[in-house]
Amino acid sequence: MVSSDQRRRQLAREKFERQQQRRATAQRKTRQRTAVIAAVVAVVVAAGATAFATGAFKSDGTKKSADAAPSATPSPSATKPAAPEPAMAIDKSAKYTFTLKTNQGDIALAMDAKKTPHTVNSFKSLADKGFFNKTKCHRLTTSGIYVLQCGDPKGDGTGGPGYTIPDENLTAYGKAGSDGTVTYPAGTVAMANTGQAHTGGSQFFLVFKDSKLPPTYTPFGTIDAAGLKTVKDVAAAGVTGGAADGAPKKAVTISKATVSKS
Repeated sequence: MVSSDQRRRQLAREKFERQQQRRATAQRKTRQRTAVIAAVVAVVVAAGATAFATGAFKSDGTKKSADAAPSATPSPSATKPAAPEPAMAIDKSAKYTFTLKTNQGDIALAMDAKKTPHTVNSFKSLADKGFFNKTKCHRLTTSGIYVLQCGDPKGDGTGGPGYTIPDENLTAYGKAGSDGTVTYPAGTVAMANTGQAHTGGSQFFLVFKDSKLPPTYTPFGTIDAAGLKTVKDVAAAGVTGGAADGAPKKAVTISKATVSKS
């Protein structure tokens, strides 16, 4: 016969065992939840890394549209507008020349103030302040599109003047075709932007071979023959690391930029 003392001890032991079982069950569930959360986080991180590596995000951290190939979009100027664009101070009926003195040779760009007054006015204002002096042409693309990009004071594709200017002259090369692009012919000078309307700053690109692009980049001038040859020579040397998009092997530094009335 079981004494009352033994019965109490038995009940206490059974209660303890039940508590231990509940704790073990709770710990097991916690470990399972932690494992699931860790797996989800790993997938999210991996997806984010893949998106970044494949160019799904622009340099300002915003997501590109699914069909925007990295090789078909000049790097944006990510500077947020903190000030208004310069007051209009040019003769809109005149033509202006934007001259870049570089270590690879001079590049002269003819600009049409009538078609692109805001762009020309901004470039004259910046050049007069020495904004482009001692800056590098930071990006060369030799596949898909064929451009040398300049005008970034930071040299990494994210710099700008602290303001934006409106898009202009976007119908210069006609309507977009079925693929959503038009041909920017060799010798064109156009504005880079963030992928959104009216976000041009100081970055521009020099087209050294006919390139198909969406008609969303302001074409504001043409490169002279000697300048185009200089850009082609830079392009022929290729991209650092052997890629098709990146810093040019033959570095281009703008020692001085001026804008003069033609």
